[in-house]
Amino acid sequence: FDDPDAESDLATYRADWGLPPCGSGCFEKVNEDGQASPLPVAAAGSGWATEESLDLDMVSAICPACHILLVEAGDSDLPDLGAAVNTAVSLGAGFVSNSYGAAETAADPGYDTDFFQHPGVAITAAAGDSGFGVSYPAASQYVTAVGGTSLTPAPGPRGWAETVWGDVASGEGTGSGCSADDAKPPWQADAGCATRTDNDVAAVADPSTGLAVYDSYDEGGWLEVGGTSASSPIIASVFALAGTPAAGTYPSSYPYQDPAGLFDVTSGTDGSCATAYLCTAGAGYDGPTGWGTPDGTAAFSSGVIPAASRPR
Repeated sequence: FDDPDAESDLATYRADWGLPPCGSGCFEKVNEDGQASPLPVAAAGSGWATEESLDLDMVSAICPACHILLVEAGDSDLPDLGAAVNTAVSLGAGFVSNSYGAAETAADPGYDTDFFQHPGVAITAAAGDSGFGVSYPAASQYVTAVGGTSLTPAPGPRGWAETVWGDVASGEGTGSGCSADDAKPPWQADAGCATRTDNDVAAVADPSTGLAVYDSYDEGGWLEVGGTSASSPIIASVFALAGTPAAGTYPSSYPYQDPAGLFDVTSGTDGSCATAYLCTAGAGYDGPTGWGTPDGTAAFSSGVIPAASRPR
């Protein structure tokens, strides 16, 4: 759907946080066919405008120099959303964030090929906010599945302690787990899941200590937002800061090559599961946080391509 106030709200967010204005060439909005008009029907009370504001604001916060292309799908079904991904890539996007998810289905491997198999492009997807369990497209073997964490102030050089975002009592928290339908990518070697394991990496998501977002259309102004819908654009932006992905590679594999470039999250859980590491953090790889959260950009780089000056 369309967020009619996306560009003006973005300007307010950037100005209030002291970020450079999103001037000529910085922001573009198109429909899922790549055209400036007609745009989809307005989001009304669906909540999609808030999702769009969240994505735009998080990209601005992490990568203020990035060019931002907002592709608005005509509907919330997977074929339309997937078409929007294809359009973003066809228009030159090197980094694509997806802050939505649905239950897995047997159709997902076909959707992988149709919409998410874009070597040389970093595509991220939110792991979900309902605790342990896998959603799609985070389950796609071609995307970077992004889990969520909680941050609290702590002594030490970093200044923060980090755990899995999860509240077992409420059922709220990052998604994670073992895919029912999607094949395991060749760079995953965990022994407790024969298919695709979610997640690859993570970023802050806890709505109890959420992020400031400006959305005048749905919410009338400032609000505090969390969830892995925030984590996904954060990680896409870190990929952008790390530089252009190597041609023919899948950037979701990069953190597996350099896990030392991540903060290893070793405590917390997002629910109950039979194979402990799929729902509980521990040293090294685990389901809720993957290999961890960004410590700089090294783990998100192919190591062979220099950073672009203004990635898109």
